[in-house]
Amino acid sequence: MPDGHLVRELIVAVDDEVRRLVYAVVEGARPPLRHHHASFQVLPDGDRHSRLLWITDLLPDSLAGLIEARTAHDIKEMKEVLELSAGT
Repeated sequence: MPDGHLVRELIVAVDDEVRRLVYAVVEGARPPLRHHHASFQVLPDGDRHSRLLWITDLLPDSLAGLIEARTAHDIKEMKEVLELSAGT
């Protein structure tokens, strides 16, 4: 996590055909979550581009804003790494 603490995640499913990974946070979330289930799916977006669809379901609902902010931070970091590795 950005603040340095570790979160343990369980990979629930991987589907190479549809380019989808499903996971759940099972330990270490701060603040604690009662439920966390999420998926990444890579979708085509034109001839040479892809779009990442990231869906997260969590409880309690009151933490949605915090998780959304963390997700936005993570998306920015992933984009930077992927663009750097692609040489763009």
